[in-house]
Amino acid sequence: MMRVFVTGGTGFVGAELVAELIRTGHRVLGLARSQASARKLRSAGAEVQEGDLADRDGLRRGALASDAVIHAAFDLDLADWAKGGESDGRAIEAIGDAIADSPRLFVVTSGAFGIDVPGMASERDESPAGGHPRVTERVAAEASARGARVALLRLGVVHGNGDRHFLPKLIAIARAKGISAYVGDGAQRWPMVHLRDAAEAYRLTLERGAAGARYHAIAEEGVAVREIAAVIARKLGVPLVSQSPEEAAAHFGPLAPFVSRDRPTASARTREELGWSPHRQGLLEDLEQGSYFTRPA
Repeated sequence: MMRVFVTGGTGFVGAELVAELIRTGHRVLGLARSQASARKLRSAGAEVQEGDLADRDGLRRGALASDAVIHAAFDLDLADWAKGGESDGRAIEAIGDAIADSPRLFVVTSGAFGIDVPGMASERDESPAGGHPRVTERVAAEASARGARVALLRLGVVHGNGDRHFLPKLIAIARAKGISAYVGDGAQRWPMVHLRDAAEAYRLTLERGAAGARYHAIAEEGVAVREIAAVIARKLGVPLVSQSPEEAAAHFGPLAPFVSRDRPTASARTREELGWSPHRQGLLEDLEQGSYFTRPA
């Protein structure tokens, strides 16, 4: 069992990750940027390293005090991806430099939406520079070149109880504007993963992953956007509407580029190499039966 330094350990995905690590016998040292975050980590059974992604010394101390590192934090602002990308890049650089030429594995979180290839994306595909506002994979590769043992874990769109991000925003837009929209024929496909399955993918990457590898936490290769919009329409009792790209830009705002993208993504290699077997409910079932529509508007 390992002592693992975790950034982002109180977020939607990170909190489940911390619980998964502790549940399976690992010790967790979590980065906390506030007293509220520190209390949440301690209540989960983790130790606390005070600091944030801009605190290079704190990141260095946490990494060097641990056997491995999982970087799950990202300052998400859909209207300003560059800001989050800058802090993400600096944090990866600081941690990578701290543990360069050591045996510690550094698991870095990326996103499947950043892979822009024709057809089905796989772990073999690179995320092209400039293809996504996150700089994660470029900076992670630079850290690897300087001697850090980096493994990338690319997440699909994560869903589950406690989600505060992409799907709740789509629901809020549909509720506020009185329609549930999709772009064109709505055949765009999104890779999805349940929160619990994503946490297990992190743990297995930590325990069985190889430096230099790319892994995909993808349970469903591609759920059609029109199917997602149809569930939202039915649950809210609003019309299901197709929009042109121009209409969608005004309707969805910062989310428009994501709603318009077709990003089917496979995870066969990850399942084989890590022994990962996602089995929680899929997205459409979660939307139908989960808590997405029971939360306050």
